[in-house]
Amino acid sequence: MPDSMPQRVLLAGGTGFVGRHLARALAGRTELSCMARVASRTDLLPPGTRIFQTDIATGQGVDAAMEGQDCLIHLAATLFAASWQTYLRDAVQLAQQLGAAARRAGVGRIVLVSSLAATGPCAQSPGVADDALPAPVSAYGWSKYMAELACAREFPPTGLVILRPPIIYGPDDKGLLPCFKAAKYGIIAVPDRVFPVSAVHVQDAVQGIVCCLKPEARGVYHINDGAEHSMASLGLAMAAAFGRKARVLRVPRPLLAASAALARCVTACGLPPGSWNMDKYREACAEGWLCSASRIKAELGYAPSVPLREGMTDAVAGYRRLGWL
Repeated sequence: MPDSMPQRVLLAGGTGFVGRHLARALAGRTELSCMARVASRTDLLPPGTRIFQTDIATGQGVDAAMEGQDCLIHLAATLFAASWQTYLRDAVQLAQQLGAAARRAGVGRIVLVSSLAATGPCAQSPGVADDALPAPVSAYGWSKYMAELACAREFPPTGLVILRPPIIYGPDDKGLLPCFKAAKYGIIAVPDRVFPVSAVHVQDAVQGIVCCLKPEARGVYHINDGAEHSMASLGLAMAAAFGRKARVLRVPRPLLAASAALARCVTACGLPPGSWNMDKYREACAEGWLCSASRIKAELGYAPSVPLREGMTDAVAGYRRLGWL
């Protein structure tokens, strides 16, 4: 944790998966506030967190929440959407609203939690560097990169720090829950080719965010857990956390495309978008998703502490406590 923690920190997206873990890490170390919609589960936030009921899309209540804050941590995001237009509209609108409100209120720093998807794929070890030219391959990736640009346009670049994490997993994450459910029964379905990926447990993702609160933090950073994985090794680690041996099913690309197209049709019929769609198919077709954490380690002291097997065991235990598995 940094020695010079901002006195007042405001979270946007603090009731989400990463946000709740971050809030617990910040509790007692700063005057913590959180912007939340009326329907959000604010009871899951640490006691003493100041809650601002806001509608970020319209800007209602945002200026009041920003008043007197030293730092905004922007975690709010649309993970799964029915169309690329929705991804882009939501991400850019949120970033513009928050960046402009932070500037008006005199907030000193914004930490924007983006995604490796904004940087784009990389299959060469040690992974894509922080200064790489962004080349997203999915609507989600473009939405995150455009959100970065929108926030930079509204807020002084010297006060903006961007973190682009890879796959984040851990207790109470709904995004990877279908994969864990399949692994429970020893089924690991992956693309029919091996490609490297970076991943990070939510505890280390939180550590990376907190590192970005340091006064010397500047520009774009990537984080990882210190190892390189494959989709198969992630799935096998999930199965091992259940004490099971799993069979890896390598799914041909045409079948992946067909299943993603079917998911799009289901969404078009009015059902909520799921975690698998054409956008995720495009990401699965990339050559790899590796990123380097060398600069944040050297400059800010980031030190991942949760290896994959231990992290997967923790995730399964958390799902079971919630009754999700």
